[in-house]
Formats: sequence, structure tokens, C-alpha cells
Amino acid sequence: MIEQEKQQSLKRRITHMLGKKFLRVIAKLQSRHSLLPNDPILPNSCFTWVPMMEKSYPDIREEFEKVWLHPESIPAFHQLSPDQSRISKADNWKTYPFFVFGRPITQNCIQCPKTSALLKKIPGIQNAWFSILAPNYRIPPHRGPTKALVRCHLGIKVPKDNASCWLRVDKLIYNWSEGECVLFDDTYEHEVHNDTAEYRAVLFVDVDRPMDNFGKLLNKGILRLMKATHYVKEPMKNILIWNSNLRSKKPNA
Repeated sequence: MIEQEKQQSLKRRITHMLGKKFLRVIAKLQSRHSLLPNDPILPNSCFTWVPMMEKSYPDIREEFEKVWLHPESIPAFHQLSPDQSRISKADNWKTYPFFVFGRPITQNCIQCPKTSALLKKIPGIQNAWFSILAPNYRIPPHRGPTKALVRCHLGIKVPKDNASCWLRVDKLIYNWSEGECVLFDDTYEHEVHNDTAEYRAVLFVDVDRPMDNFGKLLNKGILRLMKATHYVKEPMKNILIWNSNLRSKKPNA
């Protein structure tokens, strides 16, 4: 049994390594067919829905605060996605998912109806969650898997000393502000420092990258392949188990 588990673990690591190399090579082709600049941080004007998201900040913040009343009910990132164990340690990076590669997490959407209604209006949404970083925690440098997506952060709960709470993408530094969005390409090396005594929370959103016709087909194929792997299947399974366990603990469940 132990030997079988070792073989499965080795197979998984090899698959993960080869997949990353494949996606790095494909990224060069994707760049040539992208309708957006291939810059680390992108102008908010790239997407027409950004002002809608910023305008909805008060509603999103209100629903986040209700979720945050019970931090113990919010899993750490690596508890849902073991592939993130290098960058997510202990209970320092919590995630409350609404969408995972296009699939809604129904129970969480019900708990935050205004936030989920907004997210459903965003064309090409793939991933969305509250991303909550503990005081004095740093996410080490890493790269996202695919250029098929563009990432957006909406600042929800930002430490007063926001100069000490920042995102680096390639050589650019961004300091979050509450109610403001930043768009970036997470295939560039990026890291996060929260060198403050307060929690930092953002609404984290991934959307389809606008492409020409060939690029759309290419990205569609890449995302379909990713959804068929443990990289997506395991987090989905763990989210469903986590939510099921939470409901079973309720007195009237």
C-alpha cells in the first residue's frame, strides 16, 4: 500500500512537472495571439466590467465581513489544493471559493448572493474567491500555470499601512487599496508580502484572456486539458467535502 502511494506521488510530480513545461512553451504562442498587451500589470480599461466590480465594493465588503465572522470555517489554500503547499503554509492563506474553473460552488454563492450575482455578470469568469492573508505572512515567488487567464484583485480589507502590504509582478510593485482593482498576468513571477499586523483580503478573479480566433481555440483546448487533471479535480473534490463537513456540524443539519 505504501509502495503504491509512493508510485502515485511520483507519477503526480512527474505529470505536474511535464505539464508546467508544456504550458511554458505554449505561453509564447499564446502571447502572439493575445488581444491584450503582454505586460505584467495591465490597464483596468482592458475589461469593461472592472468599474462594475469597483462600484460593488460596499456590498462585497459587507458579505465578506459576514463570512469572516467564522474564520475557522474558511480553509487554507493548500487544504483545498495540495499542489499549493509550497506557497501556502499553516493557516496563513485562507480561500473562500465561489467559482473553480467555471464551476460555481453553490453553497458559498448562496451565502454571498450579491457577490455571486456580480461574478456571474463577468464574461469568461473561471475562478473567483476571497483570498485572505494573515498578518506578517509572505507568499514566496511563483508563477501561474497558463496565459489563458488574466487575474484581477479587488481590494476588500487592506491594512492601514498598505505600503507594507504589496504585490510584486515581475519588477512592478502594487499596493492594494480598498475598492480598487488591479489586473495582472500571473505567469510572470509574482509574490506577496503582508508585513503588517492586520489581515489582508481581496476578491481574487481569473477570467479568459481576450484572444484572436486561433488563440480562443488554443486556450479552450488548454483549459479543457487542465480541467481533466488532478490540478482541478482534486480542489473541486476537497471543496465539496469541506462544505459537506461544515453543514454536518450545524445543529439542525
